Amino acid sequence: MRVVIAVGGNAMTAPDGSARPQDQQAAIELAVEPIADLICAGHQVVLTHGNGPQVGNLLVKNELAASVVPPVPLDWCGAQTQATVGLLVLNALGRALAARHSAVPTAVVVSRTEVAADDPAFREPSKPIGRYLSEAEAAVMIAHGQHWQDRGERGWRRVVASPNPLRCLDTPAVLALLADGFAVVCSGGGGIPVVADGSLSYQGVESYRGVEAVIDKDLTAALLAAALDADRLVIATDVDHVVLGWGTESATALSSVAVSELEALAADGAFASGSMAPKVIAACRFVRQSGKPAAITSLGAIAGALAGEAGTIVHPDR
Repeated sequence: MRVVIAVGGNAMTAPDGSARPQDQQAAIELAVEPIADLICAGHQVVLTHGNGPQVGNLLVKNELAASVVPPVPLDWCGAQTQATVGLLVLNALGRALAARHSAVPTAVVVSRTEVAADDPAFREPSKPIGRYLSEAEAAVMIAHGQHWQDRGERGWRRVVASPNPLRCLDTPAVLALLADGFAVVCSGGGGIPVVADGSLSYQGVESYRGVEAVIDKDLTAALLAAALDADRLVIATDVDHVVLGWGTESATALSSVAVSELEALAADGAFASGSMAPKVIAACRFVRQSGKPAAITSLGAIAGALAGEAGTIVHPDR
């Protein structure tokens, strides 16, 4: 099967959230093990990943150096973390495949995701990112054109737009690599956010510019999987199943669920907006667009999820 796997950015850090270079490298080496097994089993694999902790580190560097050098924009941060995490994944996956006597080549594509310039999210940025700063520290960043909000006792925090992803622009490059037998890493962190700038086009190929935004990586993964005509989308998280009533005595794990049923549960607010809800929405979008199943499960249960024996399987309405 052709499988798109979305791995959260926190899977690229230590269990306590530490994001030192050695922590990230060790975490990625563990994360790629089940992915290498899938490749060796004959599946075509496209891997996408989160980048929250990695971008967070870059934001701190921006803040500390803001009075010396201008902070780089978020699209630059996305590109840098795609390349950095991609390098670590390629090296770790290459070692894991070699240990399994596999010669499948790997590649990373620094990838753009188109969003609409008039997306409502740009009018009222509300997605909090980075750390809290004092009012004086935030004022330095505001002077550079950033949006910050007073969050009370904890201090000031930056807010940015989180627009809806429309199109994965570099899908043709991924398809070409897949056709040549590569396992591919792409669209990390939801993709580098860009908008069509309308200045130049040639034979239907538009020109684009980067924007200050973050895109939900699971929503982009659903878009990417549909564009690649993937047989499955697997959203890997830190739990084996989607759970109704999480943290309560009536908590119930979902195993197999129809897309319309899961959509209704999401609309009723059954899932936390900052954690499971985007994963549920992404899985439902892929199933609706492709007519094929999606799975939400832990990294270690991916193989079982592809066989329909583990995780939460979201299937088309029968």
